[in-house]
Amino acid sequence: MTEEQTVRVMVVDDHPMWRDAVARDLAAAGFDVVATAGDGRQAVHRAKATVPDVLVLDLNLPELPGVQVCKEVVGALPGVRVLVLSASGEHADVLEAVKSGATGYLLKSASTQELTDAVRRTAVGDAVFTPGLAGLVLGEYRRLATEPAPAAGADEPKAPQLTDRETEVLRLVAKGLSYKQIAERLVISHRTVQNHVQNTLGKLQLHNRVELVRYAIERGIDTPDGPDSPGHPSSSRTPRGGRR
Repeated sequence: MTEEQTVRVMVVDDHPMWRDAVARDLAAAGFDVVATAGDGRQAVHRAKATVPDVLVLDLNLPELPGVQVCKEVVGALPGVRVLVLSASGEHADVLEAVKSGATGYLLKSASTQELTDAVRRTAVGDAVFTPGLAGLVLGEYRRLATEPAPAAGADEPKAPQLTDRETEVLRLVAKGLSYKQIAERLVISHRTVQNHVQNTLGKLQLHNRVELVRYAIERGIDTPDGPDSPGHPSSSRTPRGGRR
């Protein structure tokens, strides 16, 4: 998905007036609204049939809760990105949604402009959160990263090696920068940033940017002096001058 392509969107909400209004706003903003749904089971079925780029998903749904919809859709269609649009700002709801595979979380108090911007950013891989919620998610990942990791088996494969540039991009992703901000900071194109992220996802066998953030935090890559930073004694990355 690139910024030039028309983004295919599906809207899921059990309130018809709200669902229709969101669909109209997104269509007016240039998105291709390929489907809508009013309950969880219908949402899973229609998402599999239409394969949207972005699923705008409410959590409080009949038949099947939103977090279960998220798990099933992302599990069956890893390329679909889920943006939760919910009235709830409860920390437990936010964390559960992210753990279920949601890429971002926006409150229904957001403006139409904030929603359309969030959908565009979600489509290109950005993790988008209502202000204040991003810190909550990062904080939870940092807490999980401090918990003892299970002992590695003797025959467990070595972690894939990332190039210097891939690690540099990963560190900025973990700091919460958008692809555009990363491109400006590293003086490279937006497309190049996307390619580095996709290569990294493939090497690490991860599915989305949120999982990348957790990976980076668990390994200290989100800090300049982390174990995978240049010059750190335990760095196992390729030397400078390697493939970019």
